[in-house]
Amino acid sequence: MSSPYTGAQQPSPATHQLPAAQQNHSLAFRVMRLSRPSLRPDPAALLRFDPRDVFLPEDALTSPDPSAAVDFLQGLLHPPDSGAATTVPGDFTFRDRFLLHDTADALAPPGLLVLPQAFGAIYLGETFCSYISINNSSGLEAREVIIKAEIQTERQRILLLDTSKSPVESIRSGGRYDFIVEHDVKELGAHTLVCTALYNDGDAERKYLPQFFKFTVSNPLSVRTKVRTIKDTTYLEACIENHTKSNLYMDQVDFEPAQQWSATILEADEHPSVVKSTIRDLCKQPVLIRAAGGIYNYLYQLRPSSDEPGQMKTEGSSILGKFQITWRTNLGEPGRLQTQNIHSTPTPSKDVDLRAVKIPPVIFLERPFMVNLCLTNQTEKTVGPFEVFLAPSVSGEQKTVLVNGLQKLVLPLVEAFESINFDLSMVATQLGVQKISGITLYAVQERKHYEPLPDIEIFVDAE
Repeated sequence: MSSPYTGAQQPSPATHQLPAAQQNHSLAFRVMRLSRPSLRPDPAALLRFDPRDVFLPEDALTSPDPSAAVDFLQGLLHPPDSGAATTVPGDFTFRDRFLLHDTADALAPPGLLVLPQAFGAIYLGETFCSYISINNSSGLEAREVIIKAEIQTERQRILLLDTSKSPVESIRSGGRYDFIVEHDVKELGAHTLVCTALYNDGDAERKYLPQFFKFTVSNPLSVRTKVRTIKDTTYLEACIENHTKSNLYMDQVDFEPAQQWSATILEADEHPSVVKSTIRDLCKQPVLIRAAGGIYNYLYQLRPSSDEPGQMKTEGSSILGKFQITWRTNLGEPGRLQTQNIHSTPTPSKDVDLRAVKIPPVIFLERPFMVNLCLTNQTEKTVGPFEVFLAPSVSGEQKTVLVNGLQKLVLPLVEAFESINFDLSMVATQLGVQKISGITLYAVQERKHYEPLPDIEIFVDAE
């Protein structure tokens, strides 16, 4: 619990405030933020800790004869009737206590839990918890006290407490009325905690007391994303950076994909020596992102969740999903954030899509073979007819894989979001690794040539 706010603003005119000059109020608000303490070792106590200190008397190491401590511990661990003669190793003096022999020696057990001495930073996703006390510092009693507390932001006002229906009967001289308010911080920027009191003072005069306490909400972390699309698979990389002054332990970093996507997180393979068990999965340690700029990267693989070709063209299909992130600080204070929708990289849409579906595993020289192709209409209207042919090489080189038979294959109309499969007869003229290149689609009515199909490598064998 931190120290009270300071520098509250002067009361501003309000509907309940009397039109008189500045009033002398019997009551005043004091606000303290309820936050967890921090670990702060005592610099004077940074001596190396020895577990055997627990068993020794307080003056064992400061006595004129430190060897007495050895005899004392020897008798404690090995009584005379045990028959053990093992000596207890170690130096029981303070001369090497400033040397750190192990990382645990730097813990400084004498360190104390220290309450925050300042208001501290408030971050988005945290729960703002405040202890508010209205005290009567005058010599008169305040009666019928109506107390209100609310949070004001640039967008809204949130009421936290209102005692209008059950006013506080009285606050005697030197007394106080305490209460606690909580608010889940969901907006960035300036916030104002407004505390007001409407009461009767000792002269039976109705007075209105407003006090304002301002604070700023910052972003605890940032999420930077990169989207890469390879054929039908989309990869989403998320980099989470810690902007706070304390370590963040990520309890949950889940990507919630949009309806048309399914997501799988990609993680590095564990070392073979790591033993897998159900208990280990349940007790999995949270991911640590260190303070002041620490980062951690996540990689997700996204695939369309439906095989319907038209679904990916619906409005809003560029939305991939959003992240749900929860974390805790060093002493367990929770936080939670939800990102905005993440959009895929815009790609030029195609009216129709031509792709190779099946190629024979064995192809012989100068023997015809069939290449199975699929033409998909990705629009909401009927398209066609089309012609499929083998375009000549741009460089003028002679092709080694040619069309067998008719040089142009005519395709019928294709309904909206429908597909047709067809076979193209081809023949190879050279042995070895060859390429099928230049398969081109032509829209007859629109007189439009589409980009040729990517080259397909095949292996031509002799009979």
